[in-house]
Amino acid sequence: MRRLYLRWLGLLVFVLVLGIAFVNLGQWQLRRLEQRQSANAVVIANQNRPPIPYSDVADQPITDEDEWQRVTVTGTFDAEHQFIARYRVNDETPGIEVVTPLELGDGRALLVDRGFIPVERGQPMPETAPAPPTGEVTITAHLRPSENGRRNALEPVNGQIRLINSDALAEALPHPVQDGYVSVLEMTPPQEGGFVPVALPELSEGPHFWYAVQWFMFTGIALVGLVVFIRGDIRERRRGRDTSTNPAPEPDTNRTD
Repeated sequence: MRRLYLRWLGLLVFVLVLGIAFVNLGQWQLRRLEQRQSANAVVIANQNRPPIPYSDVADQPITDEDEWQRVTVTGTFDAEHQFIARYRVNDETPGIEVVTPLELGDGRALLVDRGFIPVERGQPMPETAPAPPTGEVTITAHLRPSENGRRNALEPVNGQIRLINSDALAEALPHPVQDGYVSVLEMTPPQEGGFVPVALPELSEGPHFWYAVQWFMFTGIALVGLVVFIRGDIRERRRGRDTSTNPAPEPDTNRTD
């Protein structure tokens, strides 16, 4: 019996460890769901607000809470310093985005993502970007915080970048750069080059809730399996005990027909 108890104890420990892992995974999925819901709420709230002058946010750090707020800004493009953001995706379409500094007239510059240019799959990425409009332009754009990642994705190489980060690009520019950047919705006068505005993120909640349910179900299945296994052992033990207590009758070898 002791050996049986040790087996049950080992199985219980295994199921508990497995159950704790499954519950933690389920809670992680619920946390991701909450983060997704919070991000969606920020997008909706900022989209419902009217555009504001960029000067209202020019002297503050741009955070995730500011993202997708519409702003208006006027300035002149620095056409000598453009960057191509490679391997971008917009509405599931691959392509590039073009980032050009906008001189604001006070010695500072704002990074402007002029938009997305589709590139067919299998085609090489463009090495040069379309020239921006000359003279003063007025832009309505989405406010965006800097993107972050590995250093080699942030630093420009021959005018090519992977991520748009104002601190990294400031090192390659001759003027101070504002925090974050903006992505163009409308521009006056209009620009040429086949640009498409960068799309808003998808506002669905994703599969996180059902993933959480799945992990919690796995926990329940593990616990039920433990009970079934132990009950099976108990039935086998009782069957063996009954057999030893009431052995089958031996055949009568002396009987004659």
